[in-house]
Amino acid sequence: MAAFGSVFMPEMAISWFDGEQWSGTDVVPSNSLQLHPGAHVLHYSSTCFEGLKAFRHEDGSIKIFRMDRNIARLAQSSQLLSLPEVDKDLLADMIKTIVARFAADVPARPGSMYIRPTHIGTEAAVGKAAAPSLSSCMYVLLSPVGDYFAGGDRALRLLVDDEGMRCPPHMGMVKSGGNYAGALMPTLKAKAEYKADQVLFCPNGDVQETGAANFLLIDGDEIITKALDSSFLHGVTRDSILTLARDLGMKVSERELSVDELLERAAKPGTEAALSGTAAVLAPVGTLIHHGKDIAIGSGGVGSTTVKLRKALNDLQWGVSEDKFGWLTSI
Repeated sequence: MAAFGSVFMPEMAISWFDGEQWSGTDVVPSNSLQLHPGAHVLHYSSTCFEGLKAFRHEDGSIKIFRMDRNIARLAQSSQLLSLPEVDKDLLADMIKTIVARFAADVPARPGSMYIRPTHIGTEAAVGKAAAPSLSSCMYVLLSPVGDYFAGGDRALRLLVDDEGMRCPPHMGMVKSGGNYAGALMPTLKAKAEYKADQVLFCPNGDVQETGAANFLLIDGDEIITKALDSSFLHGVTRDSILTLARDLGMKVSERELSVDELLERAAKPGTEAALSGTAAVLAPVGTLIHHGKDIAIGSGGVGSTTVKLRKALNDLQWGVSEDKFGWLTSI
């Protein structure tokens, strides 16, 4: 497969809000989006998006994973960005319509169809730096993707930044392109200077998240992760993993985690860490880089609990195990 998210289906679902109502679901060529150069999104970053997946089961059926949760989060992001209110039923129809149209292209296991709903402000008004866009556009792109770990399951290296933050605290719950842009420069710097894969942002010593994923610390049968607040993204994969962990009898502690406690626990044999997200589900973390020093987490390799939890979620997504939580939507 090509690089993740770099190949797209030739058509997308789209709807326009004219200031009063949504236009309904249309299917158009994926390269046909037209915007005025003065569009609000191009100047004031009035944009948010989601990432979810559709899976092909052994019986040939196609299931979308946790669509309702992603729709709710896009609606929340839109509200926090003062974009026009999302019609949740319309967005559900857009997602199901375009996935059904390309059902034959949904890859078999271990691949999947990545789904990218996006909401952007379209009003042509460069004088509205402090005012919202009254018109907007929602579209849904599809991208077939392969196994995230096809090149080998490798434990990641994280630079622990105990000063910087990924984004302004009031923007953490918004899945917006601006937040990712803000994390890009420190991430590139960490890669160049320390061969780090990501930066773990820990402002004032508070362990939060990386530029593109939530962080989980696994100490024996306990998962420790930051309690939900407005400063970081409320990951759907994070919630799914924590739910499965509880179902497997693990203890889940959603609370404040300091850098000092993280480093202390990381030194213990058997400790693991992972990043959760739509693409990788759970990516193992083997090394923390703190003040120029490499610190192994447990063995420094891929942890068995991380693999077990990732398999539990993958098995549910591909229909190998029972969907006891009602997370799969049929098309």
